[in-house]
This record gives sequence, structure tokens and C-alpha cells, in this order.
Amino acid sequence: MERIASCSCEQLTITVKNDAKFVIACSCTKCQKRTGSVLGVVAYFADTNVIAKTGVFKNFKKMSDKGTTTIRHFCPECGTSVYWQSDFLPQHTGVGVGSFADATFPIPQMSAWEEHKHPWLSLSDAIPCSQTQDFN
Repeated sequence: MERIASCSCEQLTITVKNDAKFVIACSCTKCQKRTGSVLGVVAYFADTNVIAKTGVFKNFKKMSDKGTTTIRHFCPECGTSVYWQSDFLPQHTGVGVGSFADATFPIPQMSAWEEHKHPWLSLSDAIPCSQTQDFN
């Protein structure tokens, strides 16, 4: 299986194969600001499953609430943050699930940073959650 994620203007793309290692719904303040929404949903793929990256991008380096560094790749034309690498999960690439524009994409396997989640937001009870980013 191959999936293609792209920015809003579709000039920046990333193509991945196989399923994501995991999908996370994240309510950290950094994801809220990255998306302009109340949470971000990210799919992490092993770098060996990244087939292609096309288009022009700019990078933005940011420290997470947990203290890990993330380098985001975003479109300089439309501003969409499409994919990133993080110290959180070395040798993996995170891709914003919304960039796939696929309503059949698998649901998150976990919810992180619930301590920052907006109180009116509710996710399925089937999704395990953590107040921070710790899932052990």
C-alpha cells in the first residue's frame, strides 16, 4: 500500500508505503499551534518506508513540551506543515494525517498530552491516553 500526503497547494508531497508504526492524537501546545486547531494527529512511518519527497520546503526547528527537538518541513507557498523528524522517534518520519486527506486513514492508537486537551474535546474511549507523552 502506498499513500501520498501533500500540502494545501499540493506542490510539497511525501509518499509512504505500508502502515504507519503508530498514529497519535496529540493535544500538546506545540501541535495546537502547528495546526491552528485543538490537536494534531500524526502518523509515524519508518524512514525505510518513505518512498519519495517532492517539492520545495522550508524547515522549522522546535523544542517539544517533552524537551525533544523536531524539524518540521512545510510548504513555503501555502504554509502547510506536511512532515517532520523528531528526537522522540529516531529513524521515523511523522506525517500530518490531515495531509493524506483520507477519511479511511486508521484511527489514533493513543492520545498524548491530555493535560493540554481542551475540556470540550472527546475522543473514543478505545484510544488509550496519557497526560503527557509517556505510554509505559
